[in-house]
Amino acid sequence: MSVIFTTITKDEEIWQLLDLQQKNLTRNISENVANDQGFVTVVHNFKLLSRMNEAYPQIIAKDGDQVVGYALVMPESFRNDIPVLTAMFTMLDELEYKGKLVKDYRYYAMGQICVAEGYRGQGLFDGLYAKHKTELSDKFELCVTEIAKRNTRSLAAHKRVGFEIIHEYFDTTYPELWEVVVWDLRI
Repeated sequence: MSVIFTTITKDEEIWQLLDLQQKNLTRNISENVANDQGFVTVVHNFKLLSRMNEAYPQIIAKDGDQVVGYALVMPESFRNDIPVLTAMFTMLDELEYKGKLVKDYRYYAMGQICVAEGYRGQGLFDGLYAKHKTELSDKFELCVTEIAKRNTRSLAAHKRVGFEIIHEYFDTTYPELWEVVVWDLRI
């Protein structure tokens, strides 16, 4: 395995990312796989990912020419581009982190993170986040995301990297109990 952590530079990588996303959507995998390996919930499209990549280079892991992992950068300016995430951004406007509203920090949302089957448990998750810190810590103070509480593998991995839970809520738009987590990029 000769995986490198880099950013999207060509359309083919966006298409490969979208294919990896489809393979790991909760609706496309069994409940056993979701419980054991984790899952992703939000669907992106080529046009949106292209725009996100123009705003900030999207982080990927590649083995040769194949995208085998990704960790998306979703700036707050995209808050209305994915309707299912609008509620999260609205909630972030009211949440506090270390005595200050999240919206008063320079922050971005982790748009989604995913590692391909066969590459899990080999450090790619941590490597994707290390690349985030390298690429974005001079532009942002915080990385914020929400994780389905039942996605225990993802929650544990995010805690390992340094995320901390700041809020829990039930979302009726996408019926699920969610943990809102923050990673302080200044540390």
